[in-house]
Amino acid sequence: MVATGSGYGKVILFGEHFVVFGLPAIASAIADRTIAEVKHPLGREVLAAVEGPGTFVVHGKGWTLYDNRPETPGYKTEKAVEQKRSIELMLAFLNINASKTPISILLGGELKAASGVGASAASCAAIARGLSGLFGLELTDEKINEVAHEGEKGYHGTPSGIDDTAATYGGLFMFKKAEPKNLVELIRTKTPIEVVMGNTGITASTTEVVAAVKQRKTKEPEKFARIFKEAETLVHDSRKALEAHDLGTLGGLMDCNHELLREIGVSCDKLETLVDIAKREGALGAKITGTGQGGYMVALTPGKGLQERVAMAMEKAGFAALRTSIGK
Repeated sequence: MVATGSGYGKVILFGEHFVVFGLPAIASAIADRTIAEVKHPLGREVLAAVEGPGTFVVHGKGWTLYDNRPETPGYKTEKAVEQKRSIELMLAFLNINASKTPISILLGGELKAASGVGASAASCAAIARGLSGLFGLELTDEKINEVAHEGEKGYHGTPSGIDDTAATYGGLFMFKKAEPKNLVELIRTKTPIEVVMGNTGITASTTEVVAAVKQRKTKEPEKFARIFKEAETLVHDSRKALEAHDLGTLGGLMDCNHELLREIGVSCDKLETLVDIAKREGALGAKITGTGQGGYMVALTPGKGLQERVAMAMEKAGFAALRTSIGK
């Protein structure tokens, strides 16, 4: 028996890093997904077919992961320990003893394994759905989200929950970390809005970058209090702009959010280069998305013509560019 599951990639439009401290953020799933096939162990002659030259293999207690996702070079190697911990956390959460009932997990799909695009959360949601199908658990989306969030702890320690929410449900939404349940409010737009996500090719450690931001916050409380206040205002203003389809205002707000992220120290030279390229080619706004210190940035490029012009300029400069859209 083979069970299949999927999880969406994501782009954070406003509020990354600030969401960890309880401030609201706005995120959207993207069309690119990770696909997981979960099955009981295959014979060696069949496994040879999935263990190709590009397959990255991770072994655990009673389980083996065969990772065929496209990747930013080095991402899978750098994340191997975290990925192993993630799968073990999900299995424990579901009370699955893989030592007694061994499993094989095959990861694929079009979503690139890279920093800043929700790759870890997408894999967690996909694996959670696969496990649910293989073991007949019939988990609801809400429960899948819980399992994926548990898996995200293996990568991020204390994740906000925004990535696994996007990976599980899809859509465009405002998110706020809260107890006992996170606040999630869907946002509707008149039409889908084209964006370009530029990839620096740098893999960043979310745990390390978040820890560094927390240290800076402790050292400069007054500065961060001002930044947090501005960040929260940006989220509420951007939600209004999205709902009104006021893309000029939305782009300006993205630029403002980028400046705040620079202030807290999560930019890098390649991110700045990509932002500059996007703005030079006519993007209405451009900013870091996700962890920072590498990974992706996002540019607001409504219309296929503008989207293609910005993406091609990034590719001409030697970067990978993802063409996608937000909202609907």
